[in-house]
Amino acid sequence: MSNKRIGRLLRPYLDKARDSALLAIEVYNKPAVKFRSSGYIALMVIAWTALMHAVFIRKGVKPYHKNAQGKYQEVDGDFRHWELSTCVAEYWKAQPNHPVRSNVEFFIPLRNKIEHRHLPELDTAIFGECQALLLNFDELLGEHFGPAQQLRESLSFSLQLFPSGESFAQAVKANKQLADVKKFIDDYRGMISTQVMGSSQFAFKAFLIQVANHQSNDALPIQFFHRDKLTDAQRQEFDKFAVMIKSKDGTIVNGGLLKPAVVVSMVQAELGNPKVMRPTGETNKFNLNTHSLFWKRYKVRPAGGSKKPADTVKEYCVYDEPHKDYLYTAAWVKFLIEKMQVAGEYEGLFQPQVAVVGVKNKS
Repeated sequence: MSNKRIGRLLRPYLDKARDSALLAIEVYNKPAVKFRSSGYIALMVIAWTALMHAVFIRKGVKPYHKNAQGKYQEVDGDFRHWELSTCVAEYWKAQPNHPVRSNVEFFIPLRNKIEHRHLPELDTAIFGECQALLLNFDELLGEHFGPAQQLRESLSFSLQLFPSGESFAQAVKANKQLADVKKFIDDYRGMISTQVMGSSQFAFKAFLIQVANHQSNDALPIQFFHRDKLTDAQRQEFDKFAVMIKSKDGTIVNGGLLKPAVVVSMVQAELGNPKVMRPTGETNKFNLNTHSLFWKRYKVRPAGGSKKPADTVKEYCVYDEPHKDYLYTAAWVKFLIEKMQVAGEYEGLFQPQVAVVGVKNKS
């Protein structure tokens, strides 16, 4: 896309997006910072949110929440903008498994989990996803606003030292605070498709192989070659290196499917961990009871004791015969997150007079 004129309405959004992204990179590349992922993720979420708002405004879509009467909501005199999760769901609404969407949605609940913790061991574990988050941001920036707005010409490859050999799994044993964060990361990576997991738009991974110095002083010291642009012969040679370092996983049964408690944890985290008051005291807004009300309302599975326990909406839920219980998909998690952000949807769960609405079984 050629460069386009940026008007006064869009300029504050783009400036905020670019400045936040550049600050995120600066934080991540500071050698004195021990837990760089925390600041980087927080700033990149701000950058992505501002960019998505700019994209929608350029498309003529107002990214603001509406109340039950259909009027735009205001907070302190300003329109209440869509959160990043809403922006992503709307932008890729026809592509629920797009790798860029999966990458951004990985960081929203992760940001909430690490916001008040100091977990420097996390940095190396999510480097690939962090790198992809930046590359995807710059690609989308250029796609909608032209190459002049992109960051790539402003950046250089940072100087690196060899990382320590300590694995993330080993770090968890030494720091128990990492356990639930590791579980979230493993659950999220496990629920996405193999195709998305293998995409560089979800997690950017590269081999950095030292070569002899070039005789030409004009040769670039570092060059990146995208795997999907290599010839078949080059790709085969690349895969030989991949096999050398690839870990061997055991047989995985029901990979990518989630237990109800995991679904609840992911949705609650994605919503920002909201609380509600009940007669028994304060509780999570999205809990196991909320989850039960949702699957009953949308009839994604039969009630307990059904003679046809496998009669589920396969897109969202499957029956696990050996364990006599139900497992849920990533699509169900996304469905719940989107529904929880619809005005009146949550309140409607507790109103018996509301008619039960089914969802179509796509299986």
